[in-house]
Amino acid sequence: MEQSSNLKPSPLFPTPSPPEPSAFDPQSQNLDAGALFVLESKGSWVHCGYHLTTSIVAPALLSLPFALAFLGWVGGVLCLIIEALVTFYSYNLLSLVLEHHAQQGLRLLRFREMAEHILVHLPTVKTKWLHESLRVHNISGLLMLILAQIPSFHSLRHINLVSLILALGYSACATAGAIYIGSSSKAPRKDYSLSSDGSNRLFGIFNAIAIIATTYGNGIIPEIQATLAPPVKGKMFKGLCICYAVVITTFFSVAISGYWAFGNQASSTVLSNFLIDGKPLVPKWFLLMTNVFALLQVSAVGVVYLQPMNEVLEAKFGDPKSKQFSPRNVVPRLVCRSLGVVIATTIAAMLPFFGDINAVIGAFGFMPLDFILPMVFYNITFKPSKRSLLFWGNTTIAIVFTVLGVIGAVSAVRQIVLDAKTFRLFANV
Repeated sequence: MEQSSNLKPSPLFPTPSPPEPSAFDPQSQNLDAGALFVLESKGSWVHCGYHLTTSIVAPALLSLPFALAFLGWVGGVLCLIIEALVTFYSYNLLSLVLEHHAQQGLRLLRFREMAEHILVHLPTVKTKWLHESLRVHNISGLLMLILAQIPSFHSLRHINLVSLILALGYSACATAGAIYIGSSSKAPRKDYSLSSDGSNRLFGIFNAIAIIATTYGNGIIPEIQATLAPPVKGKMFKGLCICYAVVITTFFSVAISGYWAFGNQASSTVLSNFLIDGKPLVPKWFLLMTNVFALLQVSAVGVVYLQPMNEVLEAKFGDPKSKQFSPRNVVPRLVCRSLGVVIATTIAAMLPFFGDINAVIGAFGFMPLDFILPMVFYNITFKPSKRSLLFWGNTTIAIVFTVLGVIGAVSAVRQIVLDAKTFRLFANV
């Protein structure tokens, strides 16, 4: 441990440490059933890229034009670029911290384990799964009940490849549809002006920042890295490169085309702008195809974000000494996962204001997990010099996004209170 305190790593490539074991012995850490079965470590960096892409590139990106409506062209595009750079950087830092501890003989498989070990018994984020499960929005409960029974995160690799293709599909459709409508005679009048009311404009800006944070949010980097077969060094970086190639392609195309077409009238999901008084502005088959792509992909996203919940339930009710598919483990798995899906889907269906919920999740969940804690974990683990640009860069990012998170939380709750006057529970929107 004395050696690690003298490390002075670069942001992405730390000083080499003793090589990580080529094989990971599950018994060496006395893993519980959640880690042993749900987070089994068999994946490659390509599989990691699929998991990362599904966890980030989700139908929440269809709310990006809505966020740009509060920020304008310059502010909106700048915010998209900054949050892309910060999240790519922070996810790499988080991966390096995990790699470092694995090289020291302690493989941390969950976010809460990182908090407990690095921050010394900091209250952990054990309810994170509930926030993430809210992404299971307007989906087929039956399909989710089936997919939720897939035993491990690694088992989702083929589904997440299909998810990546579907995300590219509905993003292309949303972009093409927005350009088609914006160029047609049916196009609404384009107005890019921002709110003239000072308080509404200010709160709208922070609300939009929180929405974009949710869109870039992940929150399960440790669980995804846990699916990699050792040695894991460098694999997450390659996976993130796959992921962000898709992120840049989809996020910027949908955000810019949607805001260009609909201006400050962009809805909380841009597909709502494809209808006027219930009449589609694009061919019905095109709108149906886009919605089917999004529906199928959000099912995959939902299953990915159920994995932390599955892991917690498996650890609580499973038996690591019994076989994975023994009745002792299959019965509680089936009951607990099914109940979890029903509860999450019911909550998601109750809350119709999709863009507002994105902002709440971003402010309370993804801001701390993706923009703040990775910087703190890295500085504590590697102890870069307090005179270095690396230390102060990480500290500045953590402070700035802490402030943004607090203000964003207030703005998001305020927006929900305002919109609650016009929405009702279980509304068909």
